Amino acid sequence: MRILLISGEYPPMQGGVGDYTRELGTALAQQGAEVHVLTTRQAVLGPEAIIVHPLISRWGWGMWRQAETLARQVQASIVHIQYQTAAYGMHPAINLLPRRLRRATTLRCLVTFHDLKEPYLFPKAGAVRRWVNRVLARACDAVVVTNQEDEAAIQKEGLATALHLIPIGSNIAPAPPPDYDRADWRRRHGAAPDDVALCYFGFLNASKGGETLIRALSLLAADRRYHLWMVGGQVGASDPTNRAYLSRVQALIGESGLEERVRWTGYTTAAEVSANLLAADIAVLPYRDGVSFRRGSLLAVLAHGLPIVTTQPALPLRELADGKTALLVPPDDPPALAAAVARLAADTALRERLGESARRVAAGFGWERIAARHLELYRKVISNTTETRRAQSE
Repeated sequence: MRILLISGEYPPMQGGVGDYTRELGTALAQQGAEVHVLTTRQAVLGPEAIIVHPLISRWGWGMWRQAETLARQVQASIVHIQYQTAAYGMHPAINLLPRRLRRATTLRCLVTFHDLKEPYLFPKAGAVRRWVNRVLARACDAVVVTNQEDEAAIQKEGLATALHLIPIGSNIAPAPPPDYDRADWRRRHGAAPDDVALCYFGFLNASKGGETLIRALSLLAADRRYHLWMVGGQVGASDPTNRAYLSRVQALIGESGLEERVRWTGYTTAAEVSANLLAADIAVLPYRDGVSFRRGSLLAVLAHGLPIVTTQPALPLRELADGKTALLVPPDDPPALAAAVARLAADTALRERLGESARRVAAGFGWERIAARHLELYRKVISNTTETRRAQSE
């Protein structure tokens, strides 16, 4: 089977969808598929099982012809769009691509919605913006979502008839550098053996509760043992609004006098990210919209066996039980967040139980299983399309 994945970002660009596309493509290739990726010119070719085509300079209307031409050249069985609005520059051309391909080719198209944000068209576009996402969903042979919240939203809006929930996995494997030593790594970040190293992982944006995190740290600041490591890149490559939010968080750190308590690791190799996570004591992820399995940062800290303090989910998640898998607090509540962190820091046995539970949950989100479910869906789409065409010809 030949698969063409389309992604608005791809490594070394900083972004979760680019990392996801690489991980999914690699896992599909390991199960026998021939995988191509159409992406931006900023992508770098590497010694991977995936064939990367860094052709797109701008995700405008001109990309239609490039996508159609490449799909024909590689003889793709499936075109699978990885959709995140900001990754395509908020331009609607990608939304209308499946409609174009249906008219010009016999290709089967799928889309994975990594978010449900609407693209920018023009001021006060309103209903037209919503229409563009609806067209994308309905023009595809199948729609994939990665979490229960998006599944419920699409079902409520009636955007898709063939809807499938397939989760994401961790983009960061627990694989630190060969010479990794936990005590030494903690010393590099200024943490003594008895200190409490809190870590936040992922880009900052308004939905992730960065300001709540800093205000909670301020409430804990009287105890000099607490440190906060901001692990990974700060804002990513796709969404320019993240920079404004980063500035707000940095200003709050300065106003709270916490500059010496907060350490930014910056964008590093996956091995260094893994080392940072393994060296931390507690992961703190105060998502404003509630914890969700659409968050790659959550999957990464689960895979590393970190005890987690995060926010209550918008919809119940059977895998995340308060006090059993993580400590869950209300969103936008610094005192509750600080109290949960302090409780976890004081209870070694609880940290160990939550860490073991985190590893068990992460085991259910392996890329091999995720790729197998995609291949099953691809085969179903191809089979259904073939049967439909046979019926139409009779």
